[in-house]
Amino acid sequence: MTRHQKRVTVPVSWPISRKIHTWVAKTSPGPHSAEGSMPLIMVLRDLLHLADNAREAKRILYEGKVLVDGGIKKDYKLPVGLFDIISIPLLNKSYRMLKDSRGRFYMNPLDEGDVKKLARIENKTSIKGNKLQLNLFDGTNTLAEGEFKTGDSLILSIPERNIVDRIEFKVGNLAIVLGGKHTGQMGKVKEIQVVRSSRHNRVIITGAEGDFETISDYVFMIGKEAPAINVEAAR
Repeated sequence: MTRHQKRVTVPVSWPISRKIHTWVAKTSPGPHSAEGSMPLIMVLRDLLHLADNAREAKRILYEGKVLVDGGIKKDYKLPVGLFDIISIPLLNKSYRMLKDSRGRFYMNPLDEGDVKKLARIENKTSIKGNKLQLNLFDGTNTLAEGEFKTGDSLILSIPERNIVDRIEFKVGNLAIVLGGKHTGQMGKVKEIQVVRSSRHNRVIITGAEGDFETISDYVFMIGKEAPAINVEAAR
């Protein structure tokens, strides 16, 4: 596996110019896949425009001025993925990583007091003490008690990562689509079709322009009657 990345080969989700330079930073192993994330240095320089070049962005990081999900991060190759929270304490600003309707990453500015993490439950394991270990979308784990199922979303406080609320993966709740031709669209879950085979389960969602269908892996629950966080489905 190469340690280098050419601009012309980066994922289509990276909203950068492909031909002005040859090389670009490559994400290091971390909580998100290479296809589903961007290096932290590029988030600062190309999405937030807090630096004019890589040297300035690295200096900002090495001085401990950037928080990711409430913790100081200095690895400029750290993968930043969907729903990660980037905070700049000196500017008193926070942003959430989202995808637009074209499948490209962008940073959504957060209102004061809206700094909460949204994470989908990917898997769960029973452990001692009648507790559950929940494996989350961002590669982290958390312990919980009670009824939780895969596909549910958790609202976590930042930086404590305490569970504030749970949004069930069920008919009637709000969801946003993270992949496929309906990327970035939001709506209410109308029907969940369980497929008894190796194929993905199907989900029918009622959006602003009517019903559409996608696979369950692309569905991320974001609210009940209204979005639990400030989420722009498309722009």
